[in-house]
Amino acid sequence: MNPRQRPATVRFYFDADVLGLAKVIVSLRSDVTYPGDPGGVVHRRQRPPCSITSPATSDEDWIPETARQGWLIITRDSRIQHHRAELDAVRTSGARMITLASDEARGTWAQLEVFMSQWRAIERRLEEPGPFIYMASRTVLREVSLT
Repeated sequence: MNPRQRPATVRFYFDADVLGLAKVIVSLRSDVTYPGDPGGVVHRRQRPPCSITSPATSDEDWIPETARQGWLIITRDSRIQHHRAELDAVRTSGARMITLASDEARGTWAQLEVFMSQWRAIERRLEEPGPFIYMASRTVLREVSLT
């Protein structure tokens, strides 16, 4: 590491289904990672490579890993409440997840619009203990039942 660089603290994990958005945000913020992220330097902060090395990693594997790391998950799985294995992984690992409403988040530009519209509310979730899932649209961030 260059002596003028300091280690970055990763706080956000962008799931494989929002890789385009992840690659936009990771170029601006040192506290973001995504599956397969080789690491990098942003604002003199050195971000390490992501411990989740492949976008093909199963939900049951990467969700507990993100919880263990303390990362807030950003994803686009708007039907997560219907996926029992994912809900179980969030519950048992204590994961914290924000899912972008798929009707409003088709494509990188629309995902960026939803994400930035809810940025301050999303960032406040960093202080909230898991497990939880919130659904983000351009106008609202609402909690999703884990049952």
